[in-house]
Order: sequence, then structure tokens, then C-alpha cells
Amino acid sequence: MTTVNRFAENVITAFLDGPDNANIPNAIHSTEGAKDYGYKAALVGGVTVWGWATPTILEVLGERWLEDGWAHVRFRRPTYPGDEITVRVDEPDENGAHEFRMTKADGENTLVGTVGLGTAPWLGELAQSERTVAEPVPPELPQMTLDLAKAAGDIRAMGTEISADEAREYAVEKQRTTNQLFLGEQPRVHPGWIAGRPIRLLHHTFDYGPAIHAQSHIQHLAPFESGQTITQTGRIVDAYERKGHHYAVVDCVLAGEDGTPLTRIRHTTIFQVAKRDNAD
Repeated sequence: MTTVNRFAENVITAFLDGPDNANIPNAIHSTEGAKDYGYKAALVGGVTVWGWATPTILEVLGERWLEDGWAHVRFRRPTYPGDEITVRVDEPDENGAHEFRMTKADGENTLVGTVGLGTAPWLGELAQSERTVAEPVPPELPQMTLDLAKAAGDIRAMGTEISADEAREYAVEKQRTTNQLFLGEQPRVHPGWIAGRPIRLLHHTFDYGPAIHAQSHIQHLAPFESGQTITQTGRIVDAYERKGHHYAVVDCVLAGEDGTPLTRIRHTTIFQVAKRDNAD
């Protein structure tokens, strides 16, 4: 597998627009909402933080990674606005995979994982839903519980239009990128936006929150172009409790207008966050 560089390292200062907005849908991303759960400040969204790794990954794996590459992402510590984070992608191991991490100035890793080109070693473990036709969201959604999540199986499919303007807006506002791949006349859809689709899909079937992104397996399969309506399908494959948190694991397929699978994702979320006196 050909790589562009053996390793790469960059530094970013974390940011979050409107952390004092009390009306934000996921209260954990607001100052007061996060403090109510024991965090010292608003948490930057996991998919946003993951997206900040994109420039460093592309330095090592090149543009091919966007359409024939994979990542396994695990969140270790909260990311707060103003945190200085070093993003590093290490040299490849004997299988061609690269360890990566996003490390705060105090030495703690906020995110760790593995990235590579080609087919991920875990891709065969991901399930696919048989509900492949987009369905409208009903007027009322049930509150997500462990019992409902365990019994859910295939969940309601969802159609999402992503225009070129919307793709550029995400790339500028959430990622502050200058990469023309994501800003040009026909921009690619940013990996951060892609990683967030399972969250939207779960909210197409359940009401829940505040929530925290815990882990993602992401396999890019084809060029993810803007200017199309994608279909998102999913199956909840696990739900469990750990240290008071309630988790759900959903396997998703994101398909283009012609039905071509563009990305497959296993998304693990804490959909019910346990309150702590000090969650840091």
C-alpha cells in the first residue's frame, strides 16, 4: 500500500461555536448542560474532533483514503474549547496500518485509533439493515431505553440531501479547512460530516440525549461527492450499560443516489449519560 509520508504531526486549537447556547439540541455541547453532568465546560462534538484529524491523515495516506481507506476511532477524554491538541499519525506497522492519536498539552489522549488504506480487518463484522428505503420520521418518537435499543434491530432508513453549499459550509464552519477538496466547485463531503450520519439516523427512530460519541469504525468505499441525496440505513447490534452510562452500537451503510455504498460505519454512542460529581 503506497503512502505519501511515513508519518505526520500537526497542532490544532479546539473551538466550539456558541458553547453558551442553552437551546443546543445536545446539551452536553453547552456550558451549563455539560456542567450539569460533571464536566468543566462544553464538550466539543466527537465527530468534529475526529474531523480535525483529516489533514494529518491525508498527509500520510493521501486522497485515496477518502474513497478506499478506513479508521477505528476511540474517544478517551473530553475535548474542550481552547484545548491545544497535537494530531499525530505514526509510521506504518507490518500490516500497513498507522496508529494515530490526538493529545492535549497535558499529555492526555483525547482520541486514539488506527487508520489504513484498502479494506479494514473488521469490515466483515459489520451488519447491514434490510430496511433500505428511506422512511419519513413520525410525529412523535419513543424515548430510547436499553430495552428498546436491544429489541430494535433494523431501524428506519433515512434520506439526506447534501448540497455543494452545505458541504462547503460544514468544511468551513466545523473544520475551518482550506483544502480545496472540500471547498471547490464540486466538493467532497468531509469525513467529519460523514462520521456524524449515524447520530442523525438514530434520531430518525428515537428521541434521546444528552449523548457522547464513544467510538467509530469507518470504512470509506467510494468517492463521497456532494450534490446528491444519500440513503442511510442501520441496524442496532448491541446495547449495554457500563459505569452507569447506557450505550448503543449501530451499524450503518451510507449509499449514493445510484445505490452505491459510499461508507460503512459502526457507531458507538452513550445515549444516556450518567451524572458525575467530576467527570474529567
